[in-house]
Amino acid sequence: MKETPYRFERTHDAASLRAEFGSIGAGHETGLDVSVAGRLMLNRPQGKLAFGELRDSSGSIQLFAGASWTEDFEGFSRLSLGDWIGAAGEVVKTRKGELSVRVRSWVLLAEARRGFGDKWRGVTDVDTRSRQRYVDLWANPETRQLFLLRSRLVGAMRTWLEDRGFVEVETPVFHPVPGGADARPFVTHHNTLDVELYLRIATELYLKRLVVGGFEKVFEIGRTFRNEGIGYRWNPEFTMLEAYQAYADYTDMMELTEAMVADLANEVRGSTKLSYRGRPLDFTPPWRRATMYELVEEHAGVRVDVQMPVAELVRTASELGVRVEEGWGPGKLVLEIYEKTTERDLWGPVFVCDYPQEVSPLARPHRSKPGLVERFEPIVAGLELGNAFSELTDPDVQRQVLEAQARARSAGDQDAMAVDRDFLRALDYGMPPTGGLGIGIDRLVMLLADVHHIRDVILFPTLRPEQGAD
Repeated sequence: MKETPYRFERTHDAASLRAEFGSIGAGHETGLDVSVAGRLMLNRPQGKLAFGELRDSSGSIQLFAGASWTEDFEGFSRLSLGDWIGAAGEVVKTRKGELSVRVRSWVLLAEARRGFGDKWRGVTDVDTRSRQRYVDLWANPETRQLFLLRSRLVGAMRTWLEDRGFVEVETPVFHPVPGGADARPFVTHHNTLDVELYLRIATELYLKRLVVGGFEKVFEIGRTFRNEGIGYRWNPEFTMLEAYQAYADYTDMMELTEAMVADLANEVRGSTKLSYRGRPLDFTPPWRRATMYELVEEHAGVRVDVQMPVAELVRTASELGVRVEEGWGPGKLVLEIYEKTTERDLWGPVFVCDYPQEVSPLARPHRSKPGLVERFEPIVAGLELGNAFSELTDPDVQRQVLEAQARARSAGDQDAMAVDRDFLRALDYGMPPTGGLGIGIDRLVMLLADVHHIRDVILFPTLRPEQGAD
């Protein structure tokens, strides 16, 4: 096989050719030579002529080759579907009105050694699409558009926050102490230091350190890792936005959330009024605010309260078919009743407010409701889109809470947090009133793109290894 070139000088992509010459008339010859490159998606030799479709990241353009003007016409006619080629020649519009490059010369840039076959006409097998994304992107043009939307969304999110004075930072992926969320971490070992490290389950505790250090508005967009289940809402590694604002509380973060999501919907979809799973979904602010208690009563028809006796909450859960584990306190019971009977029925968008303190170890106690904290989750189409607090800034209370978490961890609760003593030391230096917010970017893409499984918005989702793959 002839060695392929190290580079190819391209003057135009398909989209720029269509923008510049798309309006010329049928049979017109421009006299302008261009060079293009991409995959050959169609090759139809017809005697002394051959017509090919060249597709690049911007779109496609026809290649028009002929035995009387194309170098190595026979070689061009033998090209396989999927081959990467570069071609040079005049821009013309055929008599049938197809904008084309009349190929004078061409070069093979990469051979497609695996035949795509029917995969060019669309891959429908879910495992193939997720595992061989490089095939899916060519076979299903809507996949490419989805990930372009995701890229635009993340870029627009950064711009939106920066325009409001937020500073983007990067915090460690390896944590010496797992913290920032109730979740099971991945564990690894650093040989030189001879220490166990944990892939981060949240960026929260490091971002709060930066608030202590004087960053009054700070955010990070990055990968987060949780050694937990896989499902239509979960992937072991996912992308989170976390943002923290000094001198703010959870009501400020509600306003920030609804404004940001509405503006992002307008940016990438052109409207705040969309459709998801065939139902209308309106992101226009203001979103509804409702307490967990109110929503459980609306959807499950029962009254719950962390001040109720545990036995009464256990009985209520049992009557609703909610599984209960021994040792759960009233806060955990209320949360389980809500999650099993109410959350997935919330279409929203709605801010579910005022969570039990027992299940919110990093949130500030509610200023007027004993046993609760100032926490909300935005729920959209039954999906938990994020989580936000008035942040707990009192170092003494935070120390007590984390020590209680550590005891639960020692007793077998692998999702409970450990005591991060450096974080507590940072709080000892003083942290101002702060509002914090986390948004799951993968789930936000699902909602804005009307996609119903998280694997379809992650380029390379976590999958079980193939058996005998070659």
